[in-house]
Amino acid sequence: MAEELLDIQPLELKFTFEVKKQSTCVIQLGNKSDQCVAFKVKTTSPKKYCVRPNVSIIKPKAISDFTVTMQAQRVAPPDLQCKDKFLIQGIVVPFGTSDEDITSDMFAKDSGKYVEEKKLRVILMSPPQSPVLLPRNGELKQDSSPETSLQKDRALSGVENIPPGDGVAANAEVFETAKFADELTETKDLQWLENAKERDESRAAKGVQMFGTTNVTNKLREAKDVQTFESSKDIDELISAAEDEQSRLAEDASELKPAKDILELKLAKDFEELKLKLNVMDSQLREAEHTIRKLMEARKLATREKDMLKHELEEK
Repeated sequence: MAEELLDIQPLELKFTFEVKKQSTCVIQLGNKSDQCVAFKVKTTSPKKYCVRPNVSIIKPKAISDFTVTMQAQRVAPPDLQCKDKFLIQGIVVPFGTSDEDITSDMFAKDSGKYVEEKKLRVILMSPPQSPVLLPRNGELKQDSSPETSLQKDRALSGVENIPPGDGVAANAEVFETAKFADELTETKDLQWLENAKERDESRAAKGVQMFGTTNVTNKLREAKDVQTFESSKDIDELISAAEDEQSRLAEDASELKPAKDILELKLAKDFEELKLKLNVMDSQLREAEHTIRKLMEARKLATREKDMLKHELEEK
């Protein structure tokens, strides 16, 4: 039989169950071997629980914890019975292995390694009962007699309350609860006064805003009338200026017409001169090409004669 790798404490996951509230449980793992051990945590309800960390490495003879958080549930199971299970797997890994090196294949049973497995069940517990407060002389006080408390509760409301426990801690808790209730009442009253004050200030600001808006509207209307009068005056001035500009352009056009004719004649003359120059350059280019062709033929002929003379000299 292989040596036991992990010591698990506790062997059950106990959660205090309250509707729409999360609950947390801590499990401690101890490495009993002289080697590094990697562990992995699995559950039958992965969407219901959050495990941190769910994989890690424990050094020899060291201790490590992981936290299991049960998500908030909308309804309570019947009789707080839970069938969820957790499985803790452990394997031996070489020294120097990090958490990032851990893979799911390392915990497969067909890998040939020894995989230690331990199952933990889930237990749900009800939350602890809070102490019962009774009114006495306008104050909340804890009743010291359970039987008297039960009789008074039945007579006042017809509902049986659970009697609180005895002791100094219970009395202190009752006092703190009553003090907290008074502070809540004072806070609520102050908040109501602040809200009323904000409403009054909002109404006053709204009235000032309406008065200011009316004044602004009147001023805008006056400004609009003045602007309309000034706009009409500006339009007349613009029409007159446009007519003057139009007559000036007509005069300028009549003056520019002779200059335009002169410019066209000059451009036509320059075009003819350029055309003649291009014809001259074209004829010169043709003569140059003819000359180059003759020189190339003469060069070929000279090269041929040179080769013939060289050949004759070699034969002699």
